[in-house]
Amino acid sequence: MEYQNFTITQKGKLALVAFNRPEKANSLHLNAWEELKELFETLDETKDVRVIVLSGEGKHFCAGIDLELLGSIQSFQQIKDEARKREKLRKFILKLQAAVSSIERCSKPVLAAIHQGCIGAGVDIASACDMRYCTEDAYFTIKEIDMGMVADLGTLQRLPKILPAGLVSEMAFTGKKVGGLEALNMGLVNQIFPDKPTMLAEVEEIADTVASKSPISIRGTKEILRYSRDHSIEDSLNYIATWNAAMILSEDLTEAFKANQEKRVPKFED
Repeated sequence: MEYQNFTITQKGKLALVAFNRPEKANSLHLNAWEELKELFETLDETKDVRVIVLSGEGKHFCAGIDLELLGSIQSFQQIKDEARKREKLRKFILKLQAAVSSIERCSKPVLAAIHQGCIGAGVDIASACDMRYCTEDAYFTIKEIDMGMVADLGTLQRLPKILPAGLVSEMAFTGKKVGGLEALNMGLVNQIFPDKPTMLAEVEEIADTVASKSPISIRGTKEILRYSRDHSIEDSLNYIATWNAAMILSEDLTEAFKANQEKRVPKFED
């Protein structure tokens, strides 16, 4: 797989994905958003990839939406009919939302490895990942408030499921920079590391551990966690009962039992 705005390296069962617009602080123009969606949909269907690590090349993790793309929104003003203008604008926003949601919908766990700036839509992207890790010099900011707009690509929908409401409100209303240590203390990230090379090595080790587990169980666990976040306990218990009735009698279950009895590492098919 080759993309203009991302690098992808397969390392064992891991896909190491990185934003690759360092000259633009990894801000994303329209083509980059389109590639983001295509990339995660492709990795979702790639059998020999079990876990994805997302990072950024250059100085920052991701500076969000390219200002050039935001400026292009003004082109919608040329549409005379107000209904058609708003319809086009809504479709444009939904297109960008779908790119972010492709991370969450990908059946493979996605681990974000964040250094320096995670800004604006960068926070949308990070909040759609399953696990987040960062360096001491990382910072997170919901920058949209300082641009006279409301964040619309998922931060205000996903962060309240990750952090206490008051902390999300403070970030969203003030646009404050949340540093790496504060992000760790508030629960925005799982772990913090002194520098990027250390972080990437440690995150890859965690990803390798996940990749060693039953792939069908990992994919199922991600699906159940996502479903449970958005549904009641009763609905979620009913869903997992139906899921396991369909999926639990797998070859992976047999292999796990055999490996345990034979005191060896299990070997699962992709």
